[in-house]
Amino acid sequence: MNEYKEFILSKSQLGSESGFKPLWMPDYLFDFQKALVDWSLRKGRAAIFADCGLGKTPMQLVWAQNIMQKTNGRVLIFTPLAVGQQTEKEGEKFDIECHRSRGENLPKSGILIANYEKLHLFNPQDFAGVVCDESSILKHFSGATQQQLTRFMSKTPYRLLCTATAAPNDYIELGTSSEALGGLGYSDVLSRFFVMDDKKRHRMNDVKLARDARTGNHFARLAYRVAQQIGNWRLKGHAEGPFWRWVCSWARACRKPSDLGFDDGDFNLPPMVEREHIVKPKTPPSGMLFVVPAFGLKEERDERRRTLQERCEYIAALVDHKKPAVVWCHLNVEGDRLAEMIPGAIQVKGPDSDEEKEEAFGAFATGQIRVLVIKPKIGAYGLNWQHCAHVVTFASHSYEQFYQSVRRCWRFGQKETVNVDIIATEGEKHVFDNMIRKSEAATKMFTALVANMNNALQIDRNNYADEIEVPQWL
Repeated sequence: MNEYKEFILSKSQLGSESGFKPLWMPDYLFDFQKALVDWSLRKGRAAIFADCGLGKTPMQLVWAQNIMQKTNGRVLIFTPLAVGQQTEKEGEKFDIECHRSRGENLPKSGILIANYEKLHLFNPQDFAGVVCDESSILKHFSGATQQQLTRFMSKTPYRLLCTATAAPNDYIELGTSSEALGGLGYSDVLSRFFVMDDKKRHRMNDVKLARDARTGNHFARLAYRVAQQIGNWRLKGHAEGPFWRWVCSWARACRKPSDLGFDDGDFNLPPMVEREHIVKPKTPPSGMLFVVPAFGLKEERDERRRTLQERCEYIAALVDHKKPAVVWCHLNVEGDRLAEMIPGAIQVKGPDSDEEKEEAFGAFATGQIRVLVIKPKIGAYGLNWQHCAHVVTFASHSYEQFYQSVRRCWRFGQKETVNVDIIATEGEKHVFDNMIRKSEAATKMFTALVANMNNALQIDRNNYADEIEVPQWL
């Protein structure tokens, strides 16, 4: 009977604890932070999905310090560009020694910090633990880079993922995190818990397309996107409970301490005001009598280029004040034009060196730069800009980029009301509507994520070893 019980539990995909009891827990952590660190250390391989400003950096530093003390080895913290410098300063603040590294002259033991772009400089066998800060960035890498990072993590005993947006609009993106932790892979998650709404497509072909999208070239990813447009994945009706039990076996999610049963205390966000601006072009598109909504990415991109001057002039007027502001753009020409129009604005570009980008981020955070112009994919992850309460961004199909851009400023620790100006043209109506739809869907999803995970945590495993009383009539 005991063997059968173990067999049933092995099928539950709940995993097991491969960590240890914390060796050190500093008093400066809040109660909910201590609970998350304690749980993640005992699990050994875990994910913390905590909202912006809830202290993921001190939590991962304390986690790394415990791993270092337990193994007397090295722990590597991967961060987005420029967040490494911020993490190093946080280490000094919390009296945890950590240093940035390029893979050279590694100490016998210690906590090292590196950008994701420096992954190729390190050997996973040199580390006892690895932390992926802003781990949602995993799904944005190319298939080869994502596989390389997953393989790197697979060779380290202890692993921790930290992010605020684990799966912005799609449950199945949780498979990316699970795979990095050594659990179910992305394709396995689809085949076990999800089904396609389009019954005409063969399930095995859908799973193969998903696998090829993760490991293949551009055409493989395009084929998967087309398949996703034809039919959408949804949780199997009978798999909803097991799915959330599986997720909460390796992850914890919270947007505020009360999500975990603790008092919110000072963790209250200030008001945020979203202001939607529709810019009217001076002239209609060529061959048109009036402006009509753009259809498809090509028409949308043409619309943005055609209305470049009007949109940039509108933004320049919005940030014509003396307070800090950050302007998020999507095209190089947008950034160049905005930097020209806004007095004293500094643009951070892709070709800039890592040192130049970090210097600009630091100057903006300390008030030396009033207006920063930047693309979301360059600096939207992990940076703390609570000194700034004005965010301006163009409408975009990417909700995660929008969310991360806003949360650089609208986060715990912000004292002022944050004004978010969203700019779109008359022709970008579909982009604007899609952005609002995704925002609403993401809010509902994370609320459901927290609620379902908390419910799943209260479900006890069945005790199949209990004796059963046979009815007398048998």
